Amino acid sequence: MRPGLSAATAIIERMIEMKRLFFVLASGTVLASPLQVQAGSPGMPDETAFLLNTLFLLICGVLVMFMAAGFAMLEAGMVRSKSVAMILVKNIAVYALASVAFYIVGFELMYGESFAGLIGRFLLWIPDDSDALGSDLSAGRASSAGWFFQMVFVATAASVVSGALAERVRFWAFAIFTVALTGLIYPVVGHWTWGGGWLAELGFRDFAGSTIVHSVGGWAALTGIVLLGPRHGRFAADGTPQDIPPSSLPHVTLGTFILWLGWFGFNGGSQLAFSSVTDAVAVADIFVNTNAAAAGGVVASLCASQVLLRRLDLPCILNGALAGLVSITAEPLLPSLGQALVIGGVGALLMMAGIRLLEAVRLDDVVGAIPVHLIAGAWGTLAVAITNPEATLIAQAIGVLTVGVFVGATSFAAWYAMKRTIGIRLCRQCEERGGDLVEGGRRAYNLA
Repeated sequence: MRPGLSAATAIIERMIEMKRLFFVLASGTVLASPLQVQAGSPGMPDETAFLLNTLFLLICGVLVMFMAAGFAMLEAGMVRSKSVAMILVKNIAVYALASVAFYIVGFELMYGESFAGLIGRFLLWIPDDSDALGSDLSAGRASSAGWFFQMVFVATAASVVSGALAERVRFWAFAIFTVALTGLIYPVVGHWTWGGGWLAELGFRDFAGSTIVHSVGGWAALTGIVLLGPRHGRFAADGTPQDIPPSSLPHVTLGTFILWLGWFGFNGGSQLAFSSVTDAVAVADIFVNTNAAAAGGVVASLCASQVLLRRLDLPCILNGALAGLVSITAEPLLPSLGQALVIGGVGALLMMAGIRLLEAVRLDDVVGAIPVHLIAGAWGTLAVAITNPEATLIAQAIGVLTVGVFVGATSFAAWYAMKRTIGIRLCRQCEERGGDLVEGGRRAYNLA
């Protein structure tokens, strides 16, 4: 055969294979393989399954990464105009610092070889697809796709902290804590659970991270606001909460919708595969339940806001959607649609109670991150015992409590050490001027 003809034949064969891959992506029902893709799986070529799973994780990872924009808009809208630029600096810094810390130490600490089920290895993560490039596709996906998907999760946990501490925390103290959280604290919790450590062996279940991601961020934020104290003017001398109007409720609303969108990648991507009918159906069910829980949270907070406050409180309603999303994250696959609605609705009501509790003890959480991510996250994790027959309430409760004790203690130690050394709070005069001018040298808005 002439060289030109041979090359043309190879191109045609490759086009046929790509056409087949496109048909699989479009239909999602023609080819089947086991849940865990293995070499020699009947019905689907190993290379096709590898491509599908890698593409699926990358797309879902991009959706989760876009949640960073949602956090940025939500937090920018909730703070006063004099603090908007610095909250945006914190949000982009969080993502970048989490990326670096998870690369240098976090990933191997979370997923590396275990020491007594407690901790992984203090090693640099190095992508290794030599087996796949050598035709051994048993891993099921590219190693970099797996790392990227896990990295955007840790960035989400860190984003929870920035909003709660807004308008009075010093940037560099916050940056140092972000490195500690994403490089050490979060990976240890992740190793106990998703890394196959002792909580996983105990039977603890957390599908996409109601506790592992969201409650971790909530505990870290709680210790921070305890040591920081409230913003000046947030509480009267007798402890009565004083309203501090946000700068832009349209931005808060936009941020909430972006987060709602990103959550489909957050929960759906946690299936980790899309190369079989089983996987495709599971992802579809996860999308439906994720959306239902958010809707349930909105409806519950709408009704409760009208009954309890005699008005429709927009920030509370938006947080209701987020509380519903956090609540369903621990188990978005197994509940029925009705159960997902109830789980999200209960999460929203608990969130509203949490806001009142924080105000009663004079703790200032600017965006409501602790009620949304910590309280709703704990509820969602416990609710797994209702919908997952393999989960027990005892194992779920042990997971919630031990993660809370560990993250609370280590976060408190980190914040306290910085408070005693470099300082963690802006001075009163600096806070009154606003972090934009004091730390950034410019305002976010031209107020002339």
